[in-house]
Amino acid sequence: MKTFPASQLIINADGSAFHLHLKPEFLADKVILVGDQDRVNMVASFFDEGSIECDVQSREFHTITGKFQGKRISCISTGIGTDNCDIVMNEIDALANIDFATRTEKAEKRHLDIVRIGTCGGMQEDIPLGTFLVSQKSIGFDGVLSFYKDRDKIADLGFEKALVDFIGYPKKAAVPYVVAANPDLVNRIAKDDMMRGCTIAANGFYGPQGRVLRVDLAVPDINEKITAFRYEGQRITNYEMEGSCIAGLALHMGHRAMTVCCVIAQRKIEAANTDYKPRIKELVRTVLERI
Repeated sequence: MKTFPASQLIINADGSAFHLHLKPEFLADKVILVGDQDRVNMVASFFDEGSIECDVQSREFHTITGKFQGKRISCISTGIGTDNCDIVMNEIDALANIDFATRTEKAEKRHLDIVRIGTCGGMQEDIPLGTFLVSQKSIGFDGVLSFYKDRDKIADLGFEKALVDFIGYPKKAAVPYVVAANPDLVNRIAKDDMMRGCTIAANGFYGPQGRVLRVDLAVPDINEKITAFRYEGQRITNYEMEGSCIAGLALHMGHRAMTVCCVIAQRKIEAANTDYKPRIKELVRTVLERI
């Protein structure tokens, strides 16, 4: 079993993980990830009365663990971006599968169910605002997964090559990676009333998602190409900013993970809904019931 020195696994003086400030005993096997730290309170508002075990915040990382209809659940905020998700995924895996007292890998592993709930922009005309869209595949524009060994073993290399060739992807940009969500978890959450698709996790909100303000884009028509792209009957349905790292690292770590988003912007018809919070609450309630 591996041993982890202090420089690799930083543990706070109170025995908590360095960034999350969460102790191992407070991590549930069912985990909901949200971007917005304030959304953690909204998720926890559905928890059973008197069931909250911990409420911890450090920077953008906010965790509340409690129960919903008797199910023990941890809700953790990641902030925006796959760089933050790299922190969260590694630290919750450490909390689950490393003995903090001895700094050794546990022989018996915990396998977490991880569902990211977020917002996204739809890329196809037939995806209306307010749609609940599950990412069966995540396409990472961020490059995070390429820093880990055996990245190609968990990626859809055919999809990657077809996309890069079709778009004319910038040669100096990180090569996109394509990873699948856990199919059992997808079926449990999506059932037959949520749309399923392939989602780009962009490494920025403006240029990386084809938005143009004062600086022009390297591929000016990137969104038109993304919308037109097809691979083995699959199309790209939406943009968000976290799901690829979560799905990819979960595959490496032996956890079950997926992302589901509410569509709050329609990039194809240039429409947006800023009054989306009631719909997000409906999505949260649905995920809590199904996780």
